[in-house]
Amino acid sequence: MATEHVLVDAVEQKCVLVGVTTQGTSEAQAKEYIDELEFLALTAGAIAIKKFNQNLETPNSKTYVGTGKLDEIRQYISMNNIELVIFDDELSPSQLRNIERILEVKVLDRNSLILDIFASRARSSHAKTQVELARLKYMLPRLTRMWTHLERQQGGVGIRGGAGETQIEVDRRIVQDRIAALQKKLKAIDKQMAVQRGNRGQLVRVALVGYTNVGKSTIMNMLSKSEVFAENKLFATLDTTVRKVVVENLPFLLTDTVGFIRKLPHQLVESFKSTLDEVREADLLVHVLDISHPNFEDQFEVVNQTLSEIDKSDKPSIVVFNKIDAYNYVKKQEDDLTPMEAFNYSLQDLEKTWMAKLSNTKCIFISAKTKDNLEELKSVLYDDVKKIFQERYPYHHFLY
Repeated sequence: MATEHVLVDAVEQKCVLVGVTTQGTSEAQAKEYIDELEFLALTAGAIAIKKFNQNLETPNSKTYVGTGKLDEIRQYISMNNIELVIFDDELSPSQLRNIERILEVKVLDRNSLILDIFASRARSSHAKTQVELARLKYMLPRLTRMWTHLERQQGGVGIRGGAGETQIEVDRRIVQDRIAALQKKLKAIDKQMAVQRGNRGQLVRVALVGYTNVGKSTIMNMLSKSEVFAENKLFATLDTTVRKVVVENLPFLLTDTVGFIRKLPHQLVESFKSTLDEVREADLLVHVLDISHPNFEDQFEVVNQTLSEIDKSDKPSIVVFNKIDAYNYVKKQEDDLTPMEAFNYSLQDLEKTWMAKLSNTKCIFISAKTKDNLEELKSVLYDDVKKIFQERYPYHHFLY
């Protein structure tokens, strides 16, 4: 049985991007969203040479964008030999069929693009199983657009389903059987990982969480002196990595988790349950933000919303503003009456603002790259881990 091809290729593929700006979305947000889609495409190995955007109250139920805009896209890709169009949303099976029929090129939506990236970056057997399960769940309702042999019929002696069973029915059953097998396999892996987590003894667990590409793996390497893979691309880390870290003779476990992103496919959230269990079972969360990103506040809300969906408990947390070395402060002129943007505030202003906003949460401004304020981060971690340990084991002889 064939499966969806992975976008990543040895030769970078040219593509165009398509987005819709709905009511309540600002121009700056619309630009950020399409720029993020471009970064996703680049991570997958595609070069965006044109971006299309349309203002609509709601996306068109049949073609996502209006027919006029779709015709404009069709003319552009025809004139420029484009073979791939990527939409910045999840498209329904009928939308995919309609769009591909009109454009006559390969069409990916945001979810399939993210799933392709995950498939290309999965390294361990566990991650590969999780990603394959997510991809098959995504594919199942879309099988009708993935085959050119649907008119063929299968029948005869020994063929399950009897004469007249269509190829799509056979394919759907094969996918369903594979999904069931993968779910069974993941269930066994989850049990093994639960046992592993239970065998970690009395050590306090700290989990790094945050938007993708904010520098969690770099911080992990900095604190644990290990070599976790880190790269300036989205979803560089898929496999959960746990390292023992010692700060001032106080040991604890530090976990690097998969990054979150806006509109994270629900198939991935479900499939990565065991990975997210590391977040659920953590004693302390370190929420990492890329302060050099123009919309880091929106990313902060996306991660908080996702965390509230997977873990309802009120864990202690630390907010770490990373990449202060890359923060580009632009001071406004006195006669400039345009609204203040995030980059119009100095780091000192932002620090005061966020310390007031997060009155019950500690926040630290660091650079994992240049190791600025590394000692402050270690000091805060030490205090919080020590407090958790003493509360959990009040009669334990504390040596640190």
